[in-house]
Amino acid sequence: MKKILVIRNDKIGDFMLAWPSFAMLKASMPDCHITALVPRYTMALAELCPWIDDVLEDPTKKGSTSSQQALIEEIRQRHFDASINLFSTTYNALLVWKAKIPYRMAPATKLAQVFYNHRVKQKRSQSAKPEFEYNLDLIRTFLQDHQIPVVEPQPPYLNFSVSELAKQKDKLAAQLGICSDKPWLFVHAGSGGSANNLSLEQYSQLIDGINGDFEVVLTAGPGEEEKAYQLQLRINQQGEKAVVYHKNDGLVDFARTIACANLFIAGSTGPLHIAAAIDVPTIGFFPAKRSATPLRWYPLNSQGRHLSFAPPAHGGKSQQEDMSQIQVESLLSRINAWAAPYLFLSKGPRILQM
Repeated sequence: MKKILVIRNDKIGDFMLAWPSFAMLKASMPDCHITALVPRYTMALAELCPWIDDVLEDPTKKGSTSSQQALIEEIRQRHFDASINLFSTTYNALLVWKAKIPYRMAPATKLAQVFYNHRVKQKRSQSAKPEFEYNLDLIRTFLQDHQIPVVEPQPPYLNFSVSELAKQKDKLAAQLGICSDKPWLFVHAGSGGSANNLSLEQYSQLIDGINGDFEVVLTAGPGEEEKAYQLQLRINQQGEKAVVYHKNDGLVDFARTIACANLFIAGSTGPLHIAAAIDVPTIGFFPAKRSATPLRWYPLNSQGRHLSFAPPAHGGKSQQEDMSQIQVESLLSRINAWAAPYLFLSKGPRILQM
């Protein structure tokens, strides 16, 4: 197996949780050529991944028929030995089947599984383990099928050089008017259209209650800028200072910016998973419903560098998704005890040499 197509063509957070899979595959099969199929909005991140050799743009099921057919022809002409669909839909299944890839692996789920000739029973709907572990189980099975010893990956999965981050931090300090000698607390209040997030009132209460002398940076994705500025206004009214940064220089620049944080706080969003891949300490707020729990969407941080909260698990689905059930004030003592090493003792962002 020399040429492998790996498909993870959904949201940014989902794609970041596939990085351990790319790492395992490449570490176990150093000579293989890995091509990732991703949508346009995650292509820059895919090109950043050190274990991906090539990237194919997916027009997605919303694309034109001609663009979808062109993709099938492109896949067919590349003569892949195998495909691994980390995320299976009928659209994804038909892509690899129509392209006549000889070995086609995916989770055994729904009617789409008939188009694969290698399937793994996972029951992801039970959310018994993190999403990245479900992905890794597929890679393990693939490697075992080919009698290849499994090399387990270790975080961090995304690194920037010392010089890159020093330059990025200088740029941000000048651009945002913040002190580079203080720890930086990043807060992302947007949801990106995924899981529910805390309200602006909850976030302002949280920021006000965290101990330390640090700079507060409010990040925002496209369309989330207004929410970030509203949160900034609330914080300013409390007599505190916060600045707003939105990723107007692209995803790679945004990832470098996140890498400058001493602590990153968000809901279950793509930026949280980017921060975790870099192993920036993270605090996450998740719904309690089974498909969206802190366990299912556990980020990629190394042990001890992530803290998560959710509404009470009892009650109906509406209560499990009601983030107002999270009582921020009651969490502050735990958060402050956990965050102290990052906001008091740290002398700067965790910079890792590639």
